[in-house]
Amino acid sequence: QAQLVESGGGSVQAGGSLRLSCTVSRYTYNLAYVAWFRQAPGKEREGVAAVYIRDGTPYYHDSVKGRFTISQDNPRNTVYLQMNSLGPEDTAMYYCATFAGWMSPSRVLSTNEYTSWGHGTQVTVSS
Repeated sequence: QAQLVESGGGSVQAGGSLRLSCTVSRYTYNLAYVAWFRQAPGKEREGVAAVYIRDGTPYYHDSVKGRFTISQDNPRNTVYLQMNSLGPEDTAMYYCATFAGWMSPSRVLSTNEYTSWGHGTQVTVSS
């Protein structure tokens, strides 16, 4: 099972940017999806963005389209989440997760599909 380490969180003012990194201990032969989720206090964890690492296809939650970009650096076993135009509503703990194998595109941002999780990195956006 992959081990994941997130970094890059912090505190920014509204309108600012952050880049999160998720380093996967090893890309197994069947690793297919790496995703970013977030969970704000009192709310359920929600999928933010994901990438199908075999061909780079990205997936985004509607609330972050046009503001967040997911990308991958396969030689470094790292997936990034560039977050621009941040607002207070983006404040949350951000987690990365991985899934090996195939899943329906409609499930790519579903929490229940992912089997390996990092410990999270906090993002706080002040108004």
